[in-house]
Amino acid sequence: MQPANSSTINLLVIDDDDINIFIISKIVEKTGYPVEICAKHNGQLAIDYIKDLVANNQPLPQLTLIDINMPILNGWEFIEAYEAMQLNAKNDMYMLSSSVYENDIEKAKGYQSVKGFISKPLSIDRLKELLAEVTS
Repeated sequence: MQPANSSTINLLVIDDDDINIFIISKIVEKTGYPVEICAKHNGQLAIDYIKDLVANNQPLPQLTLIDINMPILNGWEFIEAYEAMQLNAKNDMYMLSSSVYENDIEKAKGYQSVKGFISKPLSIDRLKELLAEVTS
């Protein structure tokens, strides 16, 4: 259930697959939450986007879903670059991957910025849980 006084949630999706981005956007629509989605196709584009937001005093994403395997800057490299920026902002980050390797799940736990690991596909119920956490 969506809070009555909720404002728009900024969601950053970092994934090189347009189909996954499309699916996430459709799932977002079904949650009933007011969400503004920004999609970036690799970690470097996402870092550049975040730097631009900071430089222009714009709000940072409150929720970020990060694919692991991407060209240029993969999900792990994105997290390392993000943490090196030392931003003091609440941003719930989740690795969202089709990987079922236990070492990826364990690696995600090693990053301070990463709140969890979600196996694709993302479900409506799981996204509702994440959005509820962001708004609480």
